[in-house]
Amino acid sequence: MSPQKTVVVTGLGIVSALGTGKDIFWENIVAGKNGIADITQFDASGMPSRFAAEVKDFNPESFMDRKDARRRDRNIQFAVGAARMAWQDSGLDIAAEDPSRIGTLIGSGIGGISTFESNFTAYLNKGHKGVSPFFIPMLISNMASGTVSIELGLKGPSYAVVSACATSTHTIGVAVDTIRLGKADVILAGGTEAAITPAAVSGFCALHALSTRNDDPAHASRPFDKQRDGFIMGEGAAILVLESLEHALARKARIYAVLAGSAATSDAHHITAPDPEGQGAAAAMRLALQDAGLNPEDVDYINAHGTSTPLGDPAEIKAIKNVFGEHAYKLAVSSTKSMIGHALGATGALETAICIFALNTGIIPPTINYEYPDPDCDLNFVPNVAVKQNIRAAVNNSFGFGGQNSVVVLKKYEG
Repeated sequence: MSPQKTVVVTGLGIVSALGTGKDIFWENIVAGKNGIADITQFDASGMPSRFAAEVKDFNPESFMDRKDARRRDRNIQFAVGAARMAWQDSGLDIAAEDPSRIGTLIGSGIGGISTFESNFTAYLNKGHKGVSPFFIPMLISNMASGTVSIELGLKGPSYAVVSACATSTHTIGVAVDTIRLGKADVILAGGTEAAITPAAVSGFCALHALSTRNDDPAHASRPFDKQRDGFIMGEGAAILVLESLEHALARKARIYAVLAGSAATSDAHHITAPDPEGQGAAAAMRLALQDAGLNPEDVDYINAHGTSTPLGDPAEIKAIKNVFGEHAYKLAVSSTKSMIGHALGATGALETAICIFALNTGIIPPTINYEYPDPDCDLNFVPNVAVKQNIRAAVNNSFGFGGQNSVVVLKKYEG
């Protein structure tokens, strides 16, 4: 068997509540800006939770023509925009590549739910003639990958991974394995989500999963803080260009980081609640470190799943302590969901991008709104202000409904 290929990151594209484009996104993350405010996409005035982390500055016509934009759900628009930015950032030229060796693996936890809502309403009002011929292509979760492959002419593996809030971290792990196995040279991998809709928000409200701090949205997302009361819906997309180190060096690409390891496990516990002891999460972290060839002491930063929920946050802390032991107290552990909310299927890719920026800049982003320490959550959460620190390796945790856990490990590129 041939040696396993090293996988590196050579391009980034971001659509988020803190800006469209990687530079403005990272600038606002480091500054501790808050992207959470009252919902504007629909009238949420009668809902228990009336705020979210909306993408405000995205113009689809900057990335596609108007007709195509109308025929694409918002989550697909985000994916195309992020993919085009990542492709440009990578410096790849399709004319110089074998398109059959370049794949697109882009996941969405929920897919085209706004399309579903609008077409179901049209069906109720007008019958089958009210339903758009683009309803199904706009709805299905694989269409972000399919559309990006069509737009960029990429003919390698193309499909979607779906695992709720672990979706895009799982996707990145699958993409890494695909390149390692020699089944592709380059993969555009990540996630996209646009689920700030009446039905989706109502559904999460019915689960009592969302914060109801309607009088103070800017301070509602407070991971690991004793007064946390639920997560905040977000949206956006992040696409990473992953390629074999051999391929990247051959074309003299700029390399952001090494995607060193990944792992996936299941809690086998409950459809929405995490294992309270964090055993599945701990197993995923331990296996990802093993896959990366690293010891716990080699890690300096964890971008936590940290959703700001009463059950989820302490379970994750137990998992971290289980894996890292005393070293857990030397780690920087921050949750950037405090700024960009929880973008569901896109969140893992957004947070993996944050780990990449942290490795490259030596800046660890903060957990904002951290005011009241919780004795069950007693690690260094980088409270409220970013810090400078050399980072050798970083871990990104993502845990989804269904008990599905995914973890990726990144290392600084020392080439």
